[in-house]
Amino acid sequence: MRIRKVTLHYVKLPMKQSFTTSFGTESVRHTLILKVEESGGEVGWGEVVADGGPWYSYETVHTAWHVIRDYIVRMIAGKDVTPENFPRIVSRIRGHNMAKAGVEFALWDLKGKIEGKPIKDLLGGVRDEVPIGLSVGVIGDVKRLLDEVEAGLNAGYHRIKLKIKPGWDVNPVKLIREEFGDIPLQVDANAAYTLSDVGVFRELDNYGLLMIEQPLHYDDLVEHAELQKAIKTPICLDESIKSLRDAKAAHKLGSCRVINIKPGRVGGLTETKAIHDFAESVGMPVWIGGMIETGIGRSFAVAAATLPNVKYPNDISPSTRFWEEDLIEPPWLLTSNGTLRAPNKPGIGVEVIEERVLRKSVKIEVVTV
Repeated sequence: MRIRKVTLHYVKLPMKQSFTTSFGTESVRHTLILKVEESGGEVGWGEVVADGGPWYSYETVHTAWHVIRDYIVRMIAGKDVTPENFPRIVSRIRGHNMAKAGVEFALWDLKGKIEGKPIKDLLGGVRDEVPIGLSVGVIGDVKRLLDEVEAGLNAGYHRIKLKIKPGWDVNPVKLIREEFGDIPLQVDANAAYTLSDVGVFRELDNYGLLMIEQPLHYDDLVEHAELQKAIKTPICLDESIKSLRDAKAAHKLGSCRVINIKPGRVGGLTETKAIHDFAESVGMPVWIGGMIETGIGRSFAVAAATLPNVKYPNDISPSTRFWEEDLIEPPWLLTSNGTLRAPNKPGIGVEVIEERVLRKSVKIEVVTV
C-alpha cells in the first residue's frame, strides 16, 4: 500500500463519568484520531491512545502529533507499506510507541478492507466474542464502591478490577469479598507502591485475587521479580511491558506471571501478536487492556482479544460506559453474556462517523505524503 494522505484530528470527548486512578482523575478524554488514505482511495482509521498530559506515559496527543507529522509520514512516503513491515520502517524512532501504533492501526484497517477480511482473521483470532471485565476507579466512598461493583456484576461483567493506591487498597478489597464472596477479583496499582510496601501485598494475598497489576515503578522489572518471590498472588505487568524484549526479560527475571497487553502501549498489533506468541510459548497467560479509547481504538483491542492465549477477561469497556455518543456505529455493546462481539466485516468492522469526528475535533491537519 502506498499512502498518499494522513489527516490528524485532535479530539476532546467529555466523559459520562470521571475515572480516577493513582495518577489522577480524567473527565475529558483527549485523543488523536487518524484518517489514512492509500493511493487507490481506500481509507483506514486509527487512534493514538496517548492522553493530553504525560501521566500514564511520557507520550501525549501533542508529542504524537509531532512525531507522526514530522517523522513517520516522511518515513513512509513513497514506500510500499504494510502493517507488518511498518515497525521496521519506523524503527529509527526510539520509543513513541503510541504514535507508531496509531498509524499502524490505520494500516491494519486498510489491509483488512483491501483484502476483505476482519482484523481478527488477519491476526489469527479464534473467537467471535471476547469476555469483558469491569475496571472500578479509586472511588474513596465505600457505598459507591459496592454499588458500582454490584451494578457491574448485574450487567454481566466477568470480573471486577479495583484500582488501588496507598490508603485505598486492603480495606476495599476486604469489603468487596465480604459483600460479594468469591467473585473473580483483581487489583491494579498503576505503579503507586514501592518494595517497602510488601506488607500491603502480603495482606492482599489473603483475598484470593486473580492478580495484582503493576504494583511497582512503571519502568521496573527487577523489583517486581523480588516482590513476586515474596507473595503468592500472581503479579501482572502493564506499563513495564512496552515490547517483546521487555516481555522476554520479565519472564527470564520472574517479574510477573501474567501480562496485560495494551496494543497502543506496545506499538501496535504486530508487536501485540509477537508478545502474545512468546507468552503462549512459555505458558504465560495474557489479556488485553484498554485506555478509555473511543470506539475506533477499541476495535483493535477487541481484535487482539480474540487471540488464543488471551486467558482472562479484558478491559475493553462498551461504548455506553464512557460516551454519550461514540465516534462509530454500531457502538460497542456488552452482550447478556458479558462479552463484546468481534465484527466479521472487513477492517475494524464498524463505521466511523466522520461528522462526529469533525464535530469533536479541536484541531485538524492534513498531511500529504
